[in-house]
Amino acid sequence: MKRSFQFLPVSLVICLLLSFCFNCSDRDYSSGIADADNDTINNAIDNCVGTPNTDQLDTDNDGFGDACDEDDDGDGILDDDDNCPTIPNPTQEDSDNDGIGDACDDNSFAPQFPCVDGLANGHPCNGIDLMSQISIEQLGGTGAEGNDSWGWTDPDTGKEYALVGTTTSTAFVDITSPSQPIYLGRLPTETVNSLWRDVKTYANHAFIVSEAPGHGMQVFDLTRLRNVTNPPVIFNADAVYNGFGNAHNIVINEDSGFAYAVGSDTFSGGPHFVNIQNPSNPVAAGGYANDAYSHDAQVITYNGPDPDYNGKEILIGSNINEVVLVDVTDKSNPTQISTINYSNIGYTHQGWFTEDMTYFLLGDEVDEIDFGINSRTIVFDFTDLDNPQFQMEYFGPTGAIDHNGYVKGNDFYVANYSAGLRIVDISGIDTGMMSEIAFFDTYIPHDNTAFNGAWNVYPYFDSGTIIISDIEGGLFIVQRN
Repeated sequence: MKRSFQFLPVSLVICLLLSFCFNCSDRDYSSGIADADNDTINNAIDNCVGTPNTDQLDTDNDGFGDACDEDDDGDGILDDDDNCPTIPNPTQEDSDNDGIGDACDDNSFAPQFPCVDGLANGHPCNGIDLMSQISIEQLGGTGAEGNDSWGWTDPDTGKEYALVGTTTSTAFVDITSPSQPIYLGRLPTETVNSLWRDVKTYANHAFIVSEAPGHGMQVFDLTRLRNVTNPPVIFNADAVYNGFGNAHNIVINEDSGFAYAVGSDTFSGGPHFVNIQNPSNPVAAGGYANDAYSHDAQVITYNGPDPDYNGKEILIGSNINEVVLVDVTDKSNPTQISTINYSNIGYTHQGWFTEDMTYFLLGDEVDEIDFGINSRTIVFDFTDLDNPQFQMEYFGPTGAIDHNGYVKGNDFYVANYSAGLRIVDISGIDTGMMSEIAFFDTYIPHDNTAFNGAWNVYPYFDSGTIIISDIEGGLFIVQRN
């Protein structure tokens, strides 16, 4: 007799079918209902079961994959309304109003005053935007004036800081967001106020000198700026070097760890050597008095075209009426290499090497006054350090006095007093060609031959931000556009 299932109870058939389905799914977790969105991630571990997301990205770590999370960054703003949906930004700040939140906008720090039709907030300009400005009163107090400046980049955080000298103190400003700088505080003068203050950096420390009597060299640990939570702060020095009293300027060779105070009350105003390899414990290391007063200098470890001096530590002094080259490798026996002067000497003030160390660009501070000429840069050929040669002269478009100048790549950045910052293309210097390519005039009233306006410029931040310290205007933060 044949067996037949056609008379099995319906309830038994349903039970058998359900049992078969569940047994199959248990055995095959990689197919069917176990991977509802077919993204190869089993439902049991998929953080977004209904939407394919093989990367399982979960920005806010809330257990819901970004593919189906309505607030990916967990900042309380739904993605559809969030101007930066992958980085928490509950305040939705958007400085340049481009619809992209500052938290994820690569161009979030637009200039407060772009250079448009030759003006930025009333300042004549060409190719340079005014990101922001901090007044001299805020930096140095009532009645203060600005002078020198330098920059520091925190190697741990990448933050950029302006170090600004004033008649009363040295001010510290976080310029990481150049349109929104933060004045962190200042380090008061060690003795009394002075028109002259100068600052340089080495090993995350600032070294500060002044013409103030008995001031010495202040040492300040710049890493302290990381911990300022309630600015502004009145700082104190971490150390003070008293091997000299007053000094006009300080120069540092970061390769060797030596500082050189120039225009001090020691060594007839010649360079005073200080070992700062242990920044908090500066040690006297001699000096050089043979060529009298040195107003400013640059000291480098030489790797230029003259093979006789490769690896030597060379000082180039701007010494009132001549340029002096000195081998200071042996601090106990510094040796003059050569000297050079030039026509129409007013006051040999300050100069800087080109990056290949072939040419030296010099500014004379009073030739515009004494000879009625436009702003002038004198260029020397230093191919042979024993026999430096005159190369060319460059004349700027105004009669403003040139003060401090620095080379970066093929550009020469000059603090040009009443004419502000001027940027000069020196790529044709070999053939006697230099030409102005950009400027920002910090002093609106005039471009006359007078001691107003831009004292110093610092162009070496990786971000491209440039700082200008101005006698009357304080700190100008600018960028080329």
